[in-house]
Amino acid sequence: MRKVTDAERAEIIRLHGEGKGRNEIARLIGRAQRTVSIICGEEGLVFDVTMTEEATRHRVAQLADRRAMLAEALQDDAERLTEQLWQPAKVFNIGGKDNTYAEHDVDEPPADAKKNLMASAGIAIEKSLKLVPPEREDTEGLAAVDQWLRGMIGG
Repeated sequence: MRKVTDAERAEIIRLHGEGKGRNEIARLIGRAQRTVSIICGEEGLVFDVTMTEEATRHRVAQLADRRAMLAEALQDDAERLTEQLWQPAKVFNIGGKDNTYAEHDVDEPPADAKKNLMASAGIAIEKSLKLVPPEREDTEGLAAVDQWLRGMIGG
């Protein structure tokens, strides 16, 4: 680490006086942000953090919006999965000594496929609720849904 020269110190103070931020000053003089912070602290200089605070609030709001969109997509996935429980399906088998393929249309998926659909739907619902929890948590209702889902997927 090279020592900060008097000229660099004066430049940091001057740039701060122009209203430049810590990161910009560090970039302009080719020093670490921490170095700029230490020198400004020694001089009793503080940085205006209102822009940083506003940017942080904006970023937090963007992330909340993205989580809400993802939660909505997961709810849509869960609905599509549960709809498949009662739709016609195609079952197939590959194998045998000749490695043959056989398929058959059925009125609804077999029990093991339904179990997998319910497990997948349950995971999608659970993850969406973690991303965007209900505003007023109905613990009895959620417990009932949880018990129902566990019963459907076998514990």
